Amino acid sequence: MNWDVISENLPQYLEGAKLTLLLTFASLATSFFLAVPLAFLRNSDNRAIRYGVMSYTVVFRGTPLLVQLFLIYFGLAQFGAVRESVFWPWLSDPLVCVIAAFVLNTTAYTTEIFAGGLRHIPVGEIEAARAYGMSPFTQARRIQIPAMLTRSLPLYGNEMIMMLHATSLASTVTLLEVTGVARSITLNYYIQFEPYVTAAAIYLTLTFVLVSAFQIVEKRWAGYLEARIN
Repeated sequence: MNWDVISENLPQYLEGAKLTLLLTFASLATSFFLAVPLAFLRNSDNRAIRYGVMSYTVVFRGTPLLVQLFLIYFGLAQFGAVRESVFWPWLSDPLVCVIAAFVLNTTAYTTEIFAGGLRHIPVGEIEAARAYGMSPFTQARRIQIPAMLTRSLPLYGNEMIMMLHATSLASTVTLLEVTGVARSITLNYYIQFEPYVTAAAIYLTLTFVLVSAFQIVEKRWAGYLEARIN
């Protein structure tokens, strides 16, 4: 065992953890604001709109995230029109490509989670809102979105954890997040066990913090949905 190498490289792990958190929350925050309107479109009465959104979610949920990342980072560079476009400075940046792949993937999952939450809102709540004369926009803002989010919290919490773990794929396109740091140490010092055990401990710690925070949120905002035993 050579733990001295790990202690010497702890600052690198700290920087890697910062990048891991940046990738996680940048992707989740962006996907959240995309998934909310897409969830309503997923349940639209218009079949073209509904099946259009469903096609997107099927494609990105039905293919591996790693393949999607490679298609964006390596695949787009094969097209001359892309290389000559104004977007190439961003599309040639691995950080931008990783976040784009993560956002597209997690938005697909989050859209289905939120759409399911919308479908499970009791009809009586919607009818009550209509009886008060609320417009569709007001119904969505005051009734549907809050009810959708509270009912989706358990599944959305799992998606957040999966996104945190998925950031390890960023190391395949040169980014030094936690797994990337572990791989770099392995290549430089020819040790396998210690770097990845350290990476696993960091992921476990971050997951524990995230789960604990989400349990507090669930208790605060979705406690009324729990079955009460008298």
